[in-house]
Amino acid sequence: MKLSVLEFRGVPSARLPQRARPRLRHYRAYLGPALLVSVGYMDPGNWGTDLQAGAMYRYGLLWVVALASAMAIVLQLLAARLGIVTGRNLAEACRDWYPRWCRLPLWIVCEIAIGACDLAEVLGSAIAINLLFGVPVFWAVVMTAGDVFLLLLLQHHGMRTIERVVLVLVLTIAGSFFVELFVLPSTRPDFQEIGAAMIHPALATAGMASLAVGIIGATVMPHNLYLHSALVRNRADEDDTASRKVALHCNAVDTGVSLTLAFFVNAAILVLAAVVFHGRSDLVLDGRHYLLGDDTDWIHVAYLTFAPAMGSALASVIFAVALLASGQSSTITGTIAGQVVMEGFMHWKVAPWKRRIVTRAMAIVPAVLVIGLRGDGSVNDLLVLSQVVLAMQLPFAMFPLLHFMTARRFAQGWSTPKVLLVLGWATALAITAFDIVALPGSLADAARILQGR
Repeated sequence: MKLSVLEFRGVPSARLPQRARPRLRHYRAYLGPALLVSVGYMDPGNWGTDLQAGAMYRYGLLWVVALASAMAIVLQLLAARLGIVTGRNLAEACRDWYPRWCRLPLWIVCEIAIGACDLAEVLGSAIAINLLFGVPVFWAVVMTAGDVFLLLLLQHHGMRTIERVVLVLVLTIAGSFFVELFVLPSTRPDFQEIGAAMIHPALATAGMASLAVGIIGATVMPHNLYLHSALVRNRADEDDTASRKVALHCNAVDTGVSLTLAFFVNAAILVLAAVVFHGRSDLVLDGRHYLLGDDTDWIHVAYLTFAPAMGSALASVIFAVALLASGQSSTITGTIAGQVVMEGFMHWKVAPWKRRIVTRAMAIVPAVLVIGLRGDGSVNDLLVLSQVVLAMQLPFAMFPLLHFMTARRFAQGWSTPKVLLVLGWATALAITAFDIVALPGSLADAARILQGR
């Protein structure tokens, strides 16, 4: 079978044994794609939206985090199924099965989404550099251009090493959150209040609706659909039914576990922000006084959610390292996704470092302009805005994916479970409805941010 170009660029591929019933070693062989994809669900964009949601609205938007995570699982299952069943990623399927005039617009829309995602990685990495070394955020943003060299170094060592490092960091952060939420009395939340917020969803104000779209955009990322369908397509023998069944089963487990972990991390960020920040005008920790308000740049003070467990000094370092790792790992997956869509839609093959320069330039230019005009306080606004842009691009990836998985002529005899299809279409329609409802507020917020108000 023809090998994917991605296999020669550090993305691991593992053939599963041709057995109809998977065993534990089969799962181990298959682990990786969903973990790599889940990195995008715990990136700085998620941190920014979750922090703002908890600080401003307490638990009022926690149900959106849960809903977005469930939507993400459904769509990622469909994306991976497309890759396993057809041997094509989503970009290749669009190119092969849609009219030629669709090719360029779909590619451009996806590139905008990748640029918006990379903007979040730039801002997150810049905040991390600022916390670690005291470099002004403006210059830290400029320094993030140097991650082109990091990408080349990581390619040399392979993606498996990065996956392990990211997994350790994610589990460390998850462990810290667990201690703060369930062990420390000062940050233990009211779980009854959390339960009530989850079962009584509401968007009481226009600001909540706009932020809800940002949360969805931060969670369900369009480029992850293209990436997942590419990462799994060589995990099964195209001519062997049993091999594909094993691949589909293992992918479902891999996706469910990885994205559920991502949900708990995001939910913990929101809950801790609600406990530590909501309703407070100031905060005193380790003898230092922090002023809080509606104009607070929450990503700058996010490390204080770790402070009750570690002290503010250590919390600052741990948070900065985790944020930097999150931004860099998401940058790598974003670059791979950019290669997937560019080669899939346009059949253009570009060296990864060149691709990285183009994507990073798309992110750095607007960040430098806005931060240069408005100062460091605009970082959280830019983070949320980037996630709203992502949400607006989602329909252009979701509906083609659902079209391919619904029409039997594309699925090569493999019918998609009806429950999964129903959930997929419901997800796509719900996200599109969110986009339409929040569009006026999102445009107003974008104008405010760009005009410096």
